[in-house]
Amino acid sequence: MLGRRSTYAKFVQSEGIPLIEGSYIEDLKTVEVQPWARRDVRGAYINHDASDISNDCYVMEIPPGKESAPQHQMFEEMIYVLQGRGATTVWTDGGKKHHFEWGPGALFGIPLNAWHQHFNASGSENVRYLGVTSAPVSINTFASSDFVFNCAYNFTDRFTGEDDYFSGKGTQTGMVWETNFVANVPDYALLDYKARGAGGRNIKFTLCKNQMGAHVSEFPVGTYKKGHRHGPGAHVVVIGGEGYSLMWKQGEEIKKYDWHVGSLVIPPDRTFHQHFNVGASPARYLALRFSGNTEMLTYDPNNLPMGQRSVSIGGDQFEYDEQDEYIHKTFVEECAKHGVEVNMKEFLPAGKA
Repeated sequence: MLGRRSTYAKFVQSEGIPLIEGSYIEDLKTVEVQPWARRDVRGAYINHDASDISNDCYVMEIPPGKESAPQHQMFEEMIYVLQGRGATTVWTDGGKKHHFEWGPGALFGIPLNAWHQHFNASGSENVRYLGVTSAPVSINTFASSDFVFNCAYNFTDRFTGEDDYFSGKGTQTGMVWETNFVANVPDYALLDYKARGAGGRNIKFTLCKNQMGAHVSEFPVGTYKKGHRHGPGAHVVVIGGEGYSLMWKQGEEIKKYDWHVGSLVIPPDRTFHQHFNVGASPARYLALRFSGNTEMLTYDPNNLPMGQRSVSIGGDQFEYDEQDEYIHKTFVEECAKHGVEVNMKEFLPAGKA
């Protein structure tokens, strides 16, 4: 039926907290949050163009010395701490509780359907974090909040109460670090990554055996990445530097979004986007995605996924010599405004830098 609201949309409305819709948040640390009765904290939902069929995110704020209400859920979740220090306790029915501490810049997953509770360790500062979840698909599929939040099934293939589960240990395969906890994403060591150009570096995270995934990218001062597109649900959180992103649908107007540490950019489904560093330090962002990490091997130019293949051969990425002249012209102008030298000579075709 045309105009029918989804079960997920009705659920979000019933939560009684603000809903922000769109593809850009200038600063997650200043997003308005309101009392959230179910979680006993303050919060706000953020939905992008395809949240209803992929993932969503929310901002949670825990007042000084307080904690969230215990919860378990039949959907995946990744959490990035924006500010404050605290701790999380995780357990399953009948199992012992596991406690780990975190601070600004920490990234961790919640094991599927495990009980969890978050605590603010400060007596004076709010904790604020961003949670990205697969709740929309789960809620729309089961059409029952009671089932989603009250099913007692334990996913023992994902979490069995190991003492060192949130220790930060893990295993690396190619570009992917499989773990459950990363203490400080802004300072995490990255690997060379040629796929997006401009001397970029990257690492991919798989958390708690989730189907969702995450990655961190960094690129040097005075450079920009190659334009590309993909499916919905990449929540790009700026964690270092200053710059802007361009986003556009094929044949449509290019739109510009300025960012700094704390900004959120969510490229709409199948929308080309490109990131530019016009700040005085390397630009770094964390992308929390609906799709998992399928690139388990190092960069192989002879076997590229669609997101790294040129549009000239049916792929989803613009090589530097294929991009609109407006893109580089705008970047040169922006660098001049910020007093930054353009460092694209070695990456662009001769005479284009």
